[in-house]
Amino acid sequence: MSHILAVDQGTTSSRAIVFSSDLLPIASAQKEFPQHFPKAGWVEHDVEEIWSGVLDVTRQALRKAQLNTNDLTAIGITNQRETTVIWERATGRAIHNAIVWQDRRTAEDCQKLKSKGHEAFVSERTGLLLDPYFSATKIKYILDEIPGARIRAERGELAFGTIDSFLIWRLTDGKAHLTDATNASRTMLCNIHTGQWDDELLALFDIPKTLMPEIKDSSADFGITSPEIFGAAIPIRGVAGDQQAATIGQACFEPGMMKSTYGTGCFALLNTGDKAISSSNRLLTTIAYQFNGKRTYALEGSIFVAGAAVQWLRDGLKLFTEASQSGDLADQADPAQSVYLVPAFVGLGAPHWDADARGAMFGLTRNTGPREFAKAALESVCFQTLDLLDAMRADWQSPSRAILRVDGGMTASDWTMQRLADLIDAEVDRPMITETTAMGAAYLAGFASGLYPEPKEFMKAWRLERRFSPHMDSGLRRTQINGWRDAVSRTLTHRQ
Repeated sequence: MSHILAVDQGTTSSRAIVFSSDLLPIASAQKEFPQHFPKAGWVEHDVEEIWSGVLDVTRQALRKAQLNTNDLTAIGITNQRETTVIWERATGRAIHNAIVWQDRRTAEDCQKLKSKGHEAFVSERTGLLLDPYFSATKIKYILDEIPGARIRAERGELAFGTIDSFLIWRLTDGKAHLTDATNASRTMLCNIHTGQWDDELLALFDIPKTLMPEIKDSSADFGITSPEIFGAAIPIRGVAGDQQAATIGQACFEPGMMKSTYGTGCFALLNTGDKAISSSNRLLTTIAYQFNGKRTYALEGSIFVAGAAVQWLRDGLKLFTEASQSGDLADQADPAQSVYLVPAFVGLGAPHWDADARGAMFGLTRNTGPREFAKAALESVCFQTLDLLDAMRADWQSPSRAILRVDGGMTASDWTMQRLADLIDAEVDRPMITETTAMGAAYLAGFASGLYPEPKEFMKAWRLERRFSPHMDSGLRRTQINGWRDAVSRTLTHRQ
């Protein structure tokens, strides 16, 4: 019993990775699942597809590692955050498809709450802004739209959870209705200063407390899997939302350390220690992790579309067949063309928070083609990261020069990482092990089980694979940034 299984349930795929006692990945499996788009701006998942996929990849990873369940010390879970599920306690069946974090259907509800002056109160308690991104208005939508749901919720027949809670419920055969502090902090219902569900917030969003799971540390006892599922009972000992798990996997345990994850979206977190810094630049304040009842906070900037822009070029416009081709195409782009993609397909996240903005392309000429489109898509991720870093630098005054630790699928592209370093004018560090989200979940489970060391010792094990240093001419950088900011200003529905 010297291995940890990490379940990484993401927005477009589910993965399982087996880690050794040295916290090294030894086997993995991954499976994509369908995205459902009932209307423009709506995004849903079928949780049965998620559940079956998690079981499949878990069994595959164990087979590849030539292990059985008796070889596992514990399971760690990391998950797409904010995505909302409500299910029947009696059957475990969801009463509606999961409403995904990207979904914008409750934008009008958020706007109404803003117009009534509630945003300052919500932000003070939760560190979040009133936006459909978070779980609260999604929960209310399901309760209001499904006949009888609200009455059933008040009778205690239904349960709410983000994906972590749903998986824990299913894995324990309904014996554990739990979440961790990081996932709770993304619902817009948790008071991040007390670490508990807030009765006034629940009242504001008209959500019965009977729906809510118990909040635990990120490294804790989350129950034991039902023996019938994998053939043996396995303790679940670590849970964190994907971005916080990546922060842990990147060993960002000291104030001032920063990571950015590039997946479907992009999420940058800056560790601010035991202080919940209130942002003056429309960033989010969130719980980075919680150990032994003590919360560590972070400033977070959320970009809704990062890798999804490349997927759009691949699947929507059919410009190439593999996402990995985008970097080579971008490298061949005409340097004389200044083409900007503002990928506001589901609105713009931090620091703009414009739910109604939509994607736009600027600077097109008759010579613009797939190469320039690829370059614009990859650069849009770099420019959006710059916007986040500028806001963080303003909120977190530090004399030291920033070094950004990066992870996620897009970091495999050397072209993109070099352009990122050039445009943010800072070093970009890519770790030896890029599966940092799963590693964070594994570390949490192993730490709770006594298999892995204290955070300070774990920090020493972090290894650099490559550092990208900026070398773009400062004048060119300024020109490109000004062009980006002009493009964004033309895209916003409310000029700032």
